[in-house]
Amino acid sequence: MSAASPQVVNVSGRLKNAVEELRRVDRLLLSGELDPRILTDFRDALNRVRNTAWSAQQYLTLKDNQQDSNSVLSLLAGERIRAMYQLCRALVSDLDSADVRFQSGQLAELHAAIKKLADRMERGPQSAASAHAKPRKRIRRNQPSLH
Repeated sequence: MSAASPQVVNVSGRLKNAVEELRRVDRLLLSGELDPRILTDFRDALNRVRNTAWSAQQYLTLKDNQQDSNSVLSLLAGERIRAMYQLCRALVSDLDSADVRFQSGQLAELHAAIKKLADRMERGPQSAASAHAKPRKRIRRNQPSLH
């Protein structure tokens, strides 16, 4: 049996600590009043971790059996989309709330990242065949003609 790499040992140790912390949080959840928004954020984070852990486990199983792991990577991308949708809805709610204060720098960085994502989404997903093709000229929709 081969020895585990330091990175694997570190991740395994952190996961073990996380499990212990989640057990403590479980007891806390049963014992007191909770802020519904914080509880929702916590549940969303747990769902993301659970789905990511499942995807990682499936990926490793397929990789160990020398099978195609692209389907798991697609599932993981789908999970990111679902999580992003939920985060966007929560952020809209936060922006509408007088109780939440934001730093303008964080909002500017988020705006830039969302704009970059929106620009990339206009081109649609990249297929395996087009991954190595020459980039196409981007077509802007609803732009006035210069002619």
